[in-house]
Amino acid sequence: MQETSKLKIGLCQLSVTSEKKVNNEKARSSIEYASKQGAKLVVLPELWNCPNSSDFIALFAEDFEDEESASSFKTMSQVAREQKIIVVGGSVPERSGDRLYNTCCVFSSNGELLAKHRKIHLFDINIEGDIAFRESDTFAAGSDPTVVDTDVGCIGIGICHDIGFPELAMLYRDRGAHLICYPGAFNISTGEALWELEQRARTVDNQLFVATCSPSRDSAGSYPIWGHSTLVNPLGEIVATVGHDESVVVAEVDYSVVRITRESLPILKQRREDVYQFIGIND
Repeated sequence: MQETSKLKIGLCQLSVTSEKKVNNEKARSSIEYASKQGAKLVVLPELWNCPNSSDFIALFAEDFEDEESASSFKTMSQVAREQKIIVVGGSVPERSGDRLYNTCCVFSSNGELLAKHRKIHLFDINIEGDIAFRESDTFAAGSDPTVVDTDVGCIGIGICHDIGFPELAMLYRDRGAHLICYPGAFNISTGEALWELEQRARTVDNQLFVATCSPSRDSAGSYPIWGHSTLVNPLGEIVATVGHDESVVVAEVDYSVVRITRESLPILKQRREDVYQFIGIND
């Protein structure tokens, strides 16, 4: 991380339709728009290529190694290469054998796949009189944390409900991340209560940037989406955000804020490892 390194990040809050081809075209055009505004890193939403319902998920799922089925995968790779930017590809349903995963692919500025994150924490919820939803009925859970070195810094990847688990963000910080990207699709109830709160908490806990990207509320399907794609700095301050409509927001990440915050508030050095220890897998 360079001491004065700054970059623009684009958050593409897309309106998801029931037509996969249309969604691919929307993703491409929104990434191109963000790139023209100076973005060097662009983030797409969770499940941007299909409505959030089991029928569409199974139908639109892609085997990333099968060129015929992987149209969304190819779209992200191509536009990353054409625009010479990093693309954090939100998430699309991935088919692997007889399992489906909610998967985020990260592409380099030459279109190569840098990393693949399968959503670790599946969203099963039952709020009486409000909403019942079981993601585990459709998807299998991933098991690998994802930190990737890119041209624009070291980035941690989580998907939606992954943001609710501070241990994962702590692991990413310990592995060198200065930015965590969370494509997500919170519903209206949990969005109003937790979306902004959890983003700000993860930034303050770990003294890094958090970027989230959601589909817009008018997306197809019966799942009511909160929206409000946001960038938050290491002090928990909102740098940029949007409402619930389809939109592209471009904002600046200044990595020097990470350094200054960590020097001013050296919480990592103040950990009491004689009282408690944090042990991540593969450490």
